[in-house]
Amino acid sequence: MIELGAHDLATVDMGGVRKQISLALLDGVQIDDYVIVHAGYALTLLNQAEALQTLALFEQMKLDQAASGSAP
Repeated sequence: MIELGAHDLATVDMGGVRKQISLALLDGVQIDDYVIVHAGYALTLLNQAEALQTLALFEQMKLDQAASGSAP
């Protein structure tokens, strides 16, 4: 989470792409928190260790796809 806005809205950075999302389904989200987003809504709050592990897995999947020549 990079910015909290009015009316349960926030801005997140998704791999360098900034998107506005709704926080209507979560309470207590703060700047620098990690959330799982689907269809424009933050669904789950992750702790930093979980988030970093998940991001590392996504990066590894991207590298594996590139090495095998398959498109994402």
